[in-house]
Amino acid sequence: MWNPYEPIPRNLRTGLGIGAAVSVLLVWSLLSGLEIIGPAKLPAPWAVASAFVHLAWDADRGESLLLTATIWSMSRVLVAGMIVVCLGVPAGMLMGSSPRVNAALSPLVDPFRSAPIVAINPILVMWLGIGEAMKIVFLVLGAIVYLIPMVRDAVQAVPRTYWISARDLGATPFEAVRHSVLPMAMPRIADAIIVSISVMWTYITVAEYINAEKGLGQLIQNARRFSAMDQVFVGIGVIVFLALITYSAMTWLKNALYPWEVEA
Repeated sequence: MWNPYEPIPRNLRTGLGIGAAVSVLLVWSLLSGLEIIGPAKLPAPWAVASAFVHLAWDADRGESLLLTATIWSMSRVLVAGMIVVCLGVPAGMLMGSSPRVNAALSPLVDPFRSAPIVAINPILVMWLGIGEAMKIVFLVLGAIVYLIPMVRDAVQAVPRTYWISARDLGATPFEAVRHSVLPMAMPRIADAIIVSISVMWTYITVAEYINAEKGLGQLIQNARRFSAMDQVFVGIGVIVFLALITYSAMTWLKNALYPWEVEA
């Protein structure tokens, strides 16, 4: 059992996952159904399901509040994600490829991995106002402080022998990095991108708390204001589901691009 390299049959893996989810659902049902924890703190699963149906299609308004909120949140994560990748990956590659650049930029990058990124929200509001730009920039900053160091570390983790072999074949130092080191680092860089995009889903509610007309964070905030905990749970559940779908899709893409990583 205690072997981290032991392969697990797919049926067993699926069964264990389903069993864990069912166990959590049963405990949740007992705690809420028997009112061990009151509905104001823990709504019953069936109450959450009813709230989901209501938010999925509001007959009074003739629209899906949940779908609208989901589209807005997904669009913000998508835009911020593209910016993070376009800025963070080249910066991390540059730092990982050049010790001098790394020495110059590390003091500006590394400390922010431990900084409370939520604390900069008031600063962003003062600088950018309360519109969409502030929300996108907040998501970008929250993710890029993780992406850049992880990309740098991925490049530096490539064994030096690849660079030396390329140099022995006549490549210049830059060509050795470009054609030998960076390709070997790409699977780990892909992992860094997956993590950074996932981080954005953890910040989406904070980004949308301030003057967001639409979005899952705004939906959760409104529900909390009116003590509709069942709707709060729906919003949280949808965010978790979207984060899982995003993670699974990016992992599948990474495995398709670098199949030798899966085989290894």
